[in-house]
Amino acid sequence: MTTAPISVIVFDVNETLSDMSPMGARFAEVGAPPELAKLWFASLLRDGFALTASGDSRGFAEIGATVLRQLFAGIELDRPLDSAVEHVMGGMSELGVHPDVPGGIHGLAAAGFRLVTLSNGSARIAGKLLDDAGIRESFEALLSVEDAPAWKPARASYEYAATASGVDPARMMLVAVHPWDIHGAARAGLQTAWLNRTGGSYPDHFEAPNVTVTALTELPAALASTN
Repeated sequence: MTTAPISVIVFDVNETLSDMSPMGARFAEVGAPPELAKLWFASLLRDGFALTASGDSRGFAEIGATVLRQLFAGIELDRPLDSAVEHVMGGMSELGVHPDVPGGIHGLAAAGFRLVTLSNGSARIAGKLLDDAGIRESFEALLSVEDAPAWKPARASYEYAATASGVDPARMMLVAVHPWDIHGAARAGLQTAWLNRTGGSYPDHFEAPNVTVTALTELPAALASTN
């Protein structure tokens, strides 16, 4: 089966573009175990997905702060709870991009692709991340589920991105590190690229990506051979 030529590349933000590993230090700085950072992010996504599945929605920061309060229960923090939550949540706006991101973005922009983001987080955080990395000008739009009917991986979120970009979903490609995001985009009719930096295996229960790369810098060449 042939696929339509790709016009717009849609990027997930959290973990795909942003390196979230420094969040562990934020937890440690308030007296909490640094390994809670991964549990916090997974729990945040779980609650966001649950709200989406039930037809509801809340903001990323609101859910994130609530989950932090739950995780911090019973932990002897080095500051008041509100201050600890504020400190950890503030870490999201201080993250940088993965080392492979600037080169990959510049290569895709030079190849003529239109680039946008689609994040379950805020457009403001995405904007600061890309500004700090010096690549904001390569993106024509920073889209967020703040303005969409639902969180990813609901179909409506990807359809929102297609409408905002003025292109058929079949001519869009989602790039993400999360298989659940790849699956959702594929079910909504987008082409997909799995960014597998860790060398992990792709879950059989999700729809397979069209392209798999181990670094974003590999994607321009991969698309040149297929697009």
